[in-house]
Amino acid sequence: MNYIFYPIGVDRPISPEDSLPPLPDIPRGALVVVEGRAPIWRYGMALHMLHGSPAGAVAFYDPRLGAVVVATHSPSWSVGEIVDVPTPTVDKNL
Repeated sequence: MNYIFYPIGVDRPISPEDSLPPLPDIPRGALVVVEGRAPIWRYGMALHMLHGSPAGAVAFYDPRLGAVVVATHSPSWSVGEIVDVPTPTVDKNL
């Protein structure tokens, strides 16, 4: 399975004017897993930014479930599908 993590977590109060991190290199058709502790609107902003990317699908990471597919343009994934991915590593610099 071809997937890549996109960490958007924050460790301080932020506002919608705070920019998202730059997108990682995304191989065409890959599953992008958005992860990190952040306000729900930041997840929406990330999904919007990823819509025009080469990603085949986008999932949001839930520590209790795994990666939950929230958008797809690929027959390889279905919206609502739970994908087993390793736990993302925590960036101690946040």
